[in-house]
Amino acid sequence: MKNINPTTTTSWETLKEHYKNLKDFDLKQSFVKNPNRVDNFTIINDDFYVDMSKNLLTTSTKDVLTQLARECDLEKAIESYYSDQPINVTEYREVLHTALRTPLDKANDKIKSYVKDALASKEKMFAYVNEILDGSRTTHDGQPFDTVVNIGIGGSDLGPMMVYTALEAYHNQVKVHFVSNVDGDHVEETLKKINPETTLFIIVSKSFTTQETLTNATTLRDWFSKEVSTDAVGKHFIAVSSNVERAIEFGVEKENIFPMFDWVGGRFSLWSTVGMSIALGIGTANFQALLDGAHEMDVHFRDAKLDDNIPVQLALLTIWYNNFFKAESEVIIPYTQYLQQLPAYLQQAIMESNGKSIDRDGKPIDYQTGNLIWGAPGTNSQHAFFQLIHQGTKLIPAHFIAFAKAKYNHPDHHQKLMANFFAQTEALMNGMSMDQVKEDLEKSKLTEKEQKLLAPFKVFEGNKPTTTILIDELTPKSLGKLIAMYEHKIFTEGVIWNIYSYDQWGVQLGKVLADRINDDLKSKKFNGHDASTTALLKRFDSKLG
Repeated sequence: MKNINPTTTTSWETLKEHYKNLKDFDLKQSFVKNPNRVDNFTIINDDFYVDMSKNLLTTSTKDVLTQLARECDLEKAIESYYSDQPINVTEYREVLHTALRTPLDKANDKIKSYVKDALASKEKMFAYVNEILDGSRTTHDGQPFDTVVNIGIGGSDLGPMMVYTALEAYHNQVKVHFVSNVDGDHVEETLKKINPETTLFIIVSKSFTTQETLTNATTLRDWFSKEVSTDAVGKHFIAVSSNVERAIEFGVEKENIFPMFDWVGGRFSLWSTVGMSIALGIGTANFQALLDGAHEMDVHFRDAKLDDNIPVQLALLTIWYNNFFKAESEVIIPYTQYLQQLPAYLQQAIMESNGKSIDRDGKPIDYQTGNLIWGAPGTNSQHAFFQLIHQGTKLIPAHFIAFAKAKYNHPDHHQKLMANFFAQTEALMNGMSMDQVKEDLEKSKLTEKEQKLLAPFKVFEGNKPTTTILIDELTPKSLGKLIAMYEHKIFTEGVIWNIYSYDQWGVQLGKVLADRINDDLKSKKFNGHDASTTALLKRFDSKLG
């Protein structure tokens, strides 16, 4: 990929002028001036309807943003993304999570060997999962497994947990729990919910050295050994790891160690054996549908023209707001409780990928890169943080995600949910003027003085940007497609910002310091820290009794 500073492009300078000219842009009036605005800013891809018309830009701005992508050589970068080039340069690794969901007959020659490896690992995982689910693989004493505990952190936890939660309507007889944080209290609460005799534990760690994961796994193994027996560990503990030797030392049988690939980053790994807990919880057919949906979006991203490409246009909007409006965050609002974990998942996927301040030439960046990602399901979020979006002083672009069909037959519920979904984007765009407020207040029983006092507080500025993603139905396939959409959005942003999206050096420093402080806490010697940290360590130590 070419290393191009986006601020040196002609398009970047043109966008600066567009921003100046759009300071008085009236979103509501833009629909009056351009009757084709909805068509101009909507992309339909089978069951996905992505409406970007309620955003602060004109068709000309969209064209310049798309030209920015071309000037940053995005089209060539996308070709590299679907090849064996080491895009993750700082770790000398390929970036091929797309190979995990590519059918062998659709794989190009550059990635065919990777796809074959992915298929072999998937076949091994599917065979194991099917044996658990059909009862042919049993516990140490011949009982069927009915519970799974996934032990991992970061990408080994957030992705599987999000997908498992999102696909609750597809759950089978196996109940899945997730243990990630190195928090003994959380581990203890999990132990209360499970029967060791019928529980399968999955340890997910590429290196099999991750502090949090190994601490939790050791605690759970010791508890299991006490409650059942040490001899039964091999029947109840499996591993997803590249470090076969360490997994065996832990007590996992070699045949129950599933591979992880260096060419798949943790936060993009749910499609692999890292998703073992997903497959156990929803079955292999539904897991395959998840992969198929992701592949469908892979094909769209690879083949669609830039101006009709969903991930590309979503990424360009993020860049438009982040770099020109100085909007520092983006809120994700799924109107389904099933996707309650999606904002947290996207926090890691996006912020760990694009939270970078050094460009691909190794130089400090003097423009904004990764933005803050947050959110919660609607309508809950309407009663939590929408006040800030509607009447706060910050510009917060929002993604509204909903599904036209509900999973169950409660039409009154779903209609009201969707009414709120549509109403909020309209309200954020239209707002409520002082004249409208006064007209409303005149119909009330308030005195003229009370009306005058209250009026300013009921004014809504409007002109708040939103993107609406309306999907036919939440299924394993559509969920896979949605996740892949955001994966490709991340890639696009990274290319244009001229950063490496697939390393995470910022995670490492804290790990090193934590190991040192852990040793200090054992020895009760707190020298070598700053005054604040030293005081905190002494305070903590004094409370241990």
